[in-house]
Amino acid sequence: MKLEITPRTRLRRSHERGHFDRATIDSILDAQPMCSVGYVIDGLPYVTPTFQWREGNHVYWHGSSASRAIRASKGAEVCLTVSILDGFVMARSGMHHSANTRSVMLFGTAFVVPDEDKEARLSAFIDGLWPGRAAQLRPNTTQELKATTVLGMEITEGSAKIRTGMPVDDDEDYALPIWAGVIPLETRAGPLQPDPQNLPGVEPPAHLTDYRWKA
Repeated sequence: MKLEITPRTRLRRSHERGHFDRATIDSILDAQPMCSVGYVIDGLPYVTPTFQWREGNHVYWHGSSASRAIRASKGAEVCLTVSILDGFVMARSGMHHSANTRSVMLFGTAFVVPDEDKEARLSAFIDGLWPGRAAQLRPNTTQELKATTVLGMEITEGSAKIRTGMPVDDDEDYALPIWAGVIPLETRAGPLQPDPQNLPGVEPPAHLTDYRWKA
């Protein structure tokens, strides 16, 4: 399945880096929970970092019900972006330095997840990162759920942009004695750091000890 190319999603330059197929878009959304949501308050643009998660044909994010960002996004047009930095591309000239990246930009109207579906969406968010964890946690209280708003957006308009590979230098620059190539970058999960207030004998479950960063 491919998303339709629109004036907002069509790449003006480096067309070969654009991807509109859902498989590529979904893989980037699923690999990086950190996102930025752009919205407008009183005619001024704002961008707020938060976590997103995908379920089928929708992306979701949540925040405090009192948040200006959440209140301004309800039923409004928003832009959600996800970016993954894979490497620095070191060229033979400053102008040709670049970065290997994977990113997604989505446009749409944010909707409020109904109260009766809110807890299921939040559990899906937690289990998407650490499968099986939601069932092990204390249930959310009525007040906690009331204080939290979950927003969603259908994936109907957007694109992915991917840059991979080596630097692309001017032909004459390849004869210069300057090292060029790529500095690969990756995010890794480090050793667990237990809370000093853990009860004696409480050991971390497998979904934490076996956790590996997916990006």
